[in-house]
Amino acid sequence: MNTASLLSLLQLASPALPVGAYTYSEGIETLVQAQAILTAAQLEQWLMQELRYGAIRVEAAVLVRAYDAALNSDLDRLNEWNQWLSALRDTTELRAQSWQMGQSLSRLLRDLEPATQTLFNQITEPINFAISFAVAAAHWQIDLASAVLGYLQSWAANLINAGVRLIPLGQTQGQRLLLNLQPHLAQTSQQVLKLQDDQLECCSWGVSLASMNHETLYSRLFRS
Repeated sequence: MNTASLLSLLQLASPALPVGAYTYSEGIETLVQAQAILTAAQLEQWLMQELRYGAIRVEAAVLVRAYDAALNSDLDRLNEWNQWLSALRDTTELRAQSWQMGQSLSRLLRDLEPATQTLFNQITEPINFAISFAVAAAHWQIDLASAVLGYLQSWAANLINAGVRLIPLGQTQGQRLLLNLQPHLAQTSQQVLKLQDDQLECCSWGVSLASMNHETLYSRLFRS
């Protein structure tokens, strides 16, 4: 990957990207309050299982398909996968998270890269985050494997930061956890690139139940 594409990927996967990712815990807040996750080891195990079996794998696989569609300006496929991903969400909070982050990123890209406006204007709203991420990666000529890995790493970093605040953990513990996840992130990213359409399945009932119960918590720091 050339220097410009690498820098673009770092910008796209940065925690400083103004899409509001830091306001979501994807059910981890529920699990901490229920005392199901109380240590760094338990959080690491939870994230590992999500990478192996959870919805994040399917999101990344949809990103792969949206990336190819964006490169070829295939609007029918882009809209089809955007709607498919919306239908995959089984809780209101998780769907709202994906839509809000996707809309925020699409607005940002329209301002930063006016050339993307035509494409975004033809994608049926609301736009999911994985779709906006794929369009950005394709426009900035970030190679697909790196884009998938960056997407997964950004997801993990955001949830680890949520765990640091909720459990709480020290910053060094959080960084050690992210380091420990590197082999799993790399493995999942390689698997995602090879998935066929009929293999897009996940087992994420734990996240679903945690998400459903989140809105009933007495006090909340996060939006999911």
